[in-house]
Amino acid sequence: MGRIVVVAEKPSVGRDIARVLGCRNQGKGCLMGEGYVVTWAVGHLVTLCEPDELDEKYKKWTMATLPILPEDIPLKVIPATRDQYKVVKDLINDSATDGVICATDAGREGELIFRYIYRKSGCKKPIQRLWISSMTDEAIAEGFRTIQPGEKYQGLYHSAQCRSQADWLVGMNASRAFTLKYDTLLSVGRVQTPTLAILVKRRKEIENFKPEEYATLTADFGDYKGIWFDEKLDPDTHLPNAETAKAIAEQVKGQTGAVLSAETTRKRDLPPQLYDLTSLQRDANKLLGFTADKTLKLAQSLYETRKALTYPRTDSRYLPPDMIPRVVQTMKLLPQEYQALVPGALPGGKLPVSKRTVDETKVTDHHALIPTAKRVDPSTFSEDERQLYDLVARRMLAAFYPPCEYDATRVITGVGEHRFRTNGRVVLQNGWRDIPPLANPPKTRKKKPAENEEETALPPLAKGDTRTVKDTQIKQDATKPPPQHNDASLLSAMENAGRELEDEELQRQMKGSGIGTPATRAAIIERLMQVGYAQRKGKTIQATDKGVQLIAIMPQEITSPEMTGRWELALDQITDGRQDPAKFMESIRRFSAFLVNYARDNHANVVFPDDGRRKKRQQKLTARGRAVPEVVCPVCGQGQVLESAQTFFCSRLSEGCHFTLWKDCLTRGGGPEMTDKLVQLILKQKQLRGSTGTIVLNEQRIAFYPIGSESATVNRSVIYHK
Repeated sequence: MGRIVVVAEKPSVGRDIARVLGCRNQGKGCLMGEGYVVTWAVGHLVTLCEPDELDEKYKKWTMATLPILPEDIPLKVIPATRDQYKVVKDLINDSATDGVICATDAGREGELIFRYIYRKSGCKKPIQRLWISSMTDEAIAEGFRTIQPGEKYQGLYHSAQCRSQADWLVGMNASRAFTLKYDTLLSVGRVQTPTLAILVKRRKEIENFKPEEYATLTADFGDYKGIWFDEKLDPDTHLPNAETAKAIAEQVKGQTGAVLSAETTRKRDLPPQLYDLTSLQRDANKLLGFTADKTLKLAQSLYETRKALTYPRTDSRYLPPDMIPRVVQTMKLLPQEYQALVPGALPGGKLPVSKRTVDETKVTDHHALIPTAKRVDPSTFSEDERQLYDLVARRMLAAFYPPCEYDATRVITGVGEHRFRTNGRVVLQNGWRDIPPLANPPKTRKKKPAENEEETALPPLAKGDTRTVKDTQIKQDATKPPPQHNDASLLSAMENAGRELEDEELQRQMKGSGIGTPATRAAIIERLMQVGYAQRKGKTIQATDKGVQLIAIMPQEITSPEMTGRWELALDQITDGRQDPAKFMESIRRFSAFLVNYARDNHANVVFPDDGRRKKRQQKLTARGRAVPEVVCPVCGQGQVLESAQTFFCSRLSEGCHFTLWKDCLTRGGGPEMTDKLVQLILKQKQLRGSTGTIVLNEQRIAFYPIGSESATVNRSVIYHK
């Protein structure tokens, strides 16, 4: 009987699987046992080829070679991990191997890592899929008992492959086209560019914001207070200025008010839902100050190394019904510091189940993120790991606690023609609010209730009760601009992108799609920093000048969340077998060609800061050239015209002036070669008549009209441009 080769994503995961399978004999890049050999990737071992690896002509970046639209993009082995690739390739193709188990991360990217290795190695052995949501020994053993055939995940592979190739096609074509057009290195992507657009939009909203002053008026009725309001206004408590507020205050002060209505309603605040990755990243940013990337790395460590959390890269906040006994067990095995909170989540020893926590129809590839049914000791964790584990453990408990119940009272008091509103709140049952989100929450300033409408316990009030206005308080303020984005708000904007679309059907389809996936959003944010389009300032994330400039030259089709939302939706449908991968890729090729044509034809007057490319080129040109006497650049009006071996150009090239005049621009049409004397004359006189014809300068175009001809002979080199 032959053996089965198990391919994990990382060495640490491979060792965990090997321990469960009893593979204890160390081999080169693998662990061997009875009937199984466990090996691993080191992340990606195989990737898509670069354009210049497809064809030598793509080595030099030119518009003439764009768009690059291969029918299939070949794979290549990543040089840095070539040795481990050879280990995996030899093992899965060995004649002693009967089959292969894909044990990479149970998600789209994990599937891609394995399938690219399998495809590049030319392996034809049957595939099985290990699909687990926890790295405990029990979960791994259960995964092997319920191992699935690889064919079940064929749709996931097609989706992963389409995502990979779509990013390649859009990124390679758009980045080259816009880099060539604007003479600076520009990175464009189908996911990062609409994310940047969110940051740019917020920056412009803040820059263009004009504050409006307003005032609020509060009346003191002795045993309660009320804020002036008028339902015809928006917001209904805002008075246009302090003078208006003072006038009303004078009218009501010392007057008798009557309670026009006093309504009490029993209300319930439902417990929070379980975490998916994005909601965990948002809370970790708000409560702990962690970036999205830091939270993902900590959660991954708690999953892989500590075995303390379930699979973190999940987009579901629900559990399947078969997890109910596991959750009960998990709660009983929580560290001692949580045991006092467990009875509230397990009344009578049973888990209270609702559609907010347990709903199989809303579980995607993985269930919600919760602690594992494994006894752990948080004191052995790093401080950051301990804090994140604490957040997840408390959220799991709170999700199964009773609602918070309270009586909400709304009182309207009339004083003459003016109305004052008072909100009261009496808590009957704290419920889940008995569990603070963190054991030791950081000290933060307590937020003041909006517009002084504080909800407190009120005295018994009934319609017709009267009170005298003992005093008034006027507060002057001004409207505030929207806040700068931080990790939490940007993640939320990415997740909810498309909600503002006017097309209601598309809005419905895009619900749950957004920009990127929970597994990729942190990396997208970090990528924007790396390429200089965004920067962190304190806890905020802001678009840079370069980021603003990039969005200014991009077509709406790639800056709007609509396009990337449609793609994410299509990728999900490919996974489910409801979308044809070939049809999707054809739409990506058309879009890539559109971006190239848009860049080629775009005339936006945007000059990017020099990234070094222009400066190097100018130094080379200047070293070979000389100044043309008494000639100022006709484009910028500031630089001096310089002459090189082939062209005339502006001395301010590195500062963004693109004036270029090729010496041979007229020769193909029968005209003379441009010299420094001709340049001096034509820029001064605009028209020169010679023995072979006439040279005319008109609207940045130099044309040559041969004698006896009414039409100019112009080729593409003739135009000089901004």
